[in-house]
This record gives sequence, structure tokens and C-alpha cells, in this order.
Amino acid sequence: YAALDPEACIPALDAAASANIPVAYFDAPCNSEVGKTLAATDSKVAGALAAEHMAELIGGKGDVAIVAHSQINSTGVERRDGFVEKIKADYPDIKIVDIQYGDGDHLKSADITKSMLNAHPDLKGIYATNEGSAVGVANALSELGKTSKDITAIGFDSGAAQIDAIKGGVLAGAITQDPIGIGKTVVQAAYDLANGKSVEKFYDTGSYWYDATNLDDPKISAVLYQ
Repeated sequence: YAALDPEACIPALDAAASANIPVAYFDAPCNSEVGKTLAATDSKVAGALAAEHMAELIGGKGDVAIVAHSQINSTGVERRDGFVEKIKADYPDIKIVDIQYGDGDHLKSADITKSMLNAHPDLKGIYATNEGSAVGVANALSELGKTSKDITAIGFDSGAAQIDAIKGGVLAGAITQDPIGIGKTVVQAAYDLANGKSVEKFYDTGSYWYDATNLDDPKISAVLYQ
């Protein structure tokens, strides 16, 4: 089970518990102790990785903003917080001037990006926390005739549109998860639970930086999807 809304899932999982059906979470957990294990990216680590690359690309100083996809889903919260905490801890000359939420919708995220650029004309970077957010940022920048030479935009996940934006120089790069690894791990965990075997509470399946220079690296191409 992967929770888009960590509260709305509780009744369904309570029903599973009542029926003695073991539950394995993947990607995002429910706010319930019914699930015995989680296979996912450590989203705070992934957010911090995005912050490191943002800092490197903008020279360690300047204003940046975040176009996030959720204030309630754990992936949105942790990808945001990992980025924010890393910037505050290690990069005192970088200021996060705005955080807005587009629900992962590329149209909303594009509108947010345009409003951010109007409000902060000296913005050096934008971090988008999922595929829809990143596509929205890329579309807005393209409409405005901007590329990664004008503003450093970093995405998350992959998908054809986001990969094309990186190849075309609109996005500087992105963080990818290992979706195949997540799937394999949660299936194994569910199988083990069903057979009464012990499982780990959390399986971190990793996160990776990619840009135009390493898209064809076998280790990176294996964790991208289009």
C-alpha cells in the first residue's frame, strides 16, 4: 500500500488488520501502525542531495525557491524538509525565499513558477519535488524563454518530459529514485510477511543525481523511466 493521503487510508488498513491481512507499505506510508514495513527512498536524504547540487550549480549563494507537490504526503514533506534543512545547515549564503504547493499538477506548478519569478526577479534556483512539479517548472521556463543558464531548476523523479527538459538544457538535472528496486523490495517484503517471516521496518532503496552528462550511464538509465 502507498498512501497519497496518510489519514484517508486508515479505515482501509484497519479493515485489513481485522481480517489478519499483513500490509507492506511502499513509497509513502499511512499514519497507521498496521503496516509492518516500508520500502521507499529516504526522502530527506534525497532532498539534501538536491540541495547539494543546487548549491554547487549556483555557486553557493543566492535566492532559491521550492515548488512542492504536497504538504501532507510524506514524500512531499520530507523531500522539502531535506532540502531546506541541508541549505540552512551548510549554505548560509543561500536563502530560500518562497515555498509553494502545486499538488504535482504541471499547470498549477507552471503558474506558481511564473509568479515566483515575478515576485523574485533575482531568483537563482528552483527545486521541484516531483515529476509533475518539475514538468510545470520546465514548461514555465520554456514559455518565458529561459534555460538552465538563466536559472538553475532541479527536478525529482524522471519521465519523458522531464528527461527531455534536461537534454534540452531547460532543467539542470534531477533526483531519481529506484522505482524498480522499490517494487522488488515491497513484493519480497509482502511475501515474507504472508509467510510469517520477519522484515525490516524500513528499506531505503536509494536516490541518485542525474543530468545531461550521465543520462546514458547504465547505473542511471536503469533507474529512470519514460
